[in-house]
Amino acid sequence: MIAHPPLRSYGRIKSRSLKPNQTRLLSELAPQIALPVGRLEPATLFPKAKALVLEIGFGSGEHLIARAKAEPDRGFIGVEPFLNGLASCLRGVEDAGLNNVRLHQGDAREVLARLPDACLEAVYILFPDPWPKARHWKRRLIQPEVLAAIARALVPGGEMRFATDWAHYGAWTLELLLREPKLEWLAQSAKDWREPWPGHSPTRYQLKGLGDCLPIWLRAAKR
Repeated sequence: MIAHPPLRSYGRIKSRSLKPNQTRLLSELAPQIALPVGRLEPATLFPKAKALVLEIGFGSGEHLIARAKAEPDRGFIGVEPFLNGLASCLRGVEDAGLNNVRLHQGDAREVLARLPDACLEAVYILFPDPWPKARHWKRRLIQPEVLAAIARALVPGGEMRFATDWAHYGAWTLELLLREPKLEWLAQSAKDWREPWPGHSPTRYQLKGLGDCLPIWLRAAKR
């Protein structure tokens, strides 16, 4: 039997034409901070980092750049399939002179599979593609196997932080999260899912408010 790759959890990978500076960054800077092939070892990626953080689907990189600037003692891996977003994030990395960021254009599931057990302090998934039509729900990033992979890669007490402004995707994620035995939902009151966690940096997509509800903020820790 032929093994088929998993369904893509994202749509297009490029839209408008790249600007000359973006093309330069993709050819010069991107290879310098790209993830290496094969197993990913935190000590090799970031020899001086105290902890490792992963952001899945960083968009244009606003949140990733802000966190990397605020926490220089941590190493940040950003994964984004959209080429234009990658180019925008590279500009932020260059402008801020960051040396604690590694970027990967592609599928985050493949990156998770290459990370060792218990290596991530946090995983951010902020406003992923909601795939709102029922026939497309199978394409959503949040699936049982992805939550299991995240739980495996988190250190004990490490957190997965998820945000969406689509009500069904929020309910979908919470339902699957509660089924994952290695993750514990941290909410104590309605405020915990109605307001962002301390230190959150808004993303460009978040500010557009394109969903069907106010943002839903979910935090879960590895047991």
